[in-house]
Amino acid sequence: MTTATDGPVRTGAQDQDQHAGGPFALSHLDALEAESVHVFREVAGEFERPVILFSGGKDSIVMLHLALKAFHPAAVPFSLLHVDTGHNFPEVIEYRDRVVAEHGLRLHVAHVQDFIDDGRLRERPDGTRNPLQTVPLLDAIETNRFDAVFGGGRRDEEKARAKERVFSLRDEFGAWDPRRQRPELWSLYNGRHAVGEHVRVFPLSNWTELDVWQYIEREGIDLPEIYYAHERDVFARGGMWLTAGAWGGPKENEPVERRLIRYRTVGDMSCTGAVDSDATDIQAVIAEIAASRLTERGATRADDKLSEAAMEDRKREGYF
Repeated sequence: MTTATDGPVRTGAQDQDQHAGGPFALSHLDALEAESVHVFREVAGEFERPVILFSGGKDSIVMLHLALKAFHPAAVPFSLLHVDTGHNFPEVIEYRDRVVAEHGLRLHVAHVQDFIDDGRLRERPDGTRNPLQTVPLLDAIETNRFDAVFGGGRRDEEKARAKERVFSLRDEFGAWDPRRQRPELWSLYNGRHAVGEHVRVFPLSNWTELDVWQYIEREGIDLPEIYYAHERDVFARGGMWLTAGAWGGPKENEPVERRLIRYRTVGDMSCTGAVDSDATDIQAVIAEIAASRLTERGATRADDKLSEAAMEDRKREGYF
């Protein structure tokens, strides 16, 4: 993964020939980057024990890249946290561990399987574990006394996330109440919270999926290969192409076929669908996204299709 440690930080002045607005104007990506870097530094100044949610997905990868830039040449002053469902894509877990080792980061892993084994959680009939992540997440936050939790959520992904502020207060049970959202005028963020409460922080709130990919291209950020078109054994369920696995697929009436696909978003293998694609490089991916009329979650996440308010219901329970 290319980071700030691999070369000089780009600035708006360096890009002035590529856009209008004078020598001190920031490009669109530079403005988004500056806002996110400001958020990271603000949290470092306001909170005692922040943590970055890091799954090895593209948004958390960009978030970590921004954190590395924000504190370069010093080390990132936060540890990482991953809620592992046990049904993750092997390529993503390999990438996660490689990046952690490369940058000497501390990784906390909360395993859903541990909670199933000791009876605190029960397997769902459909085999998906994505909705089961909430309890291990809240347990890890409480056990480690994290008071700020960075997430890679963006407002363009889903309507419940569009309601969320950059600093999102969670109560002592980890629950989100949209009525307690605080105003954020002039990039002023209020991190005040009572004992037992914590704040979810979303540095990529104002980014779009296209922004993320254009930034990945500009910065030369490495991603897991499943984000690019590759041949894979998949089967159809619920209008999506899913990868076969021990989580419960496919069934007898779900034939497996080999297709050229890629993933727009990466989560639990049981609920993350692939899309037919021949986009084998980043330029082709960007062109594909620019032409799309569906967000990545709307197109490929089964857990968001359970109901009209599926995401908001999970957020009220303490979900990401």
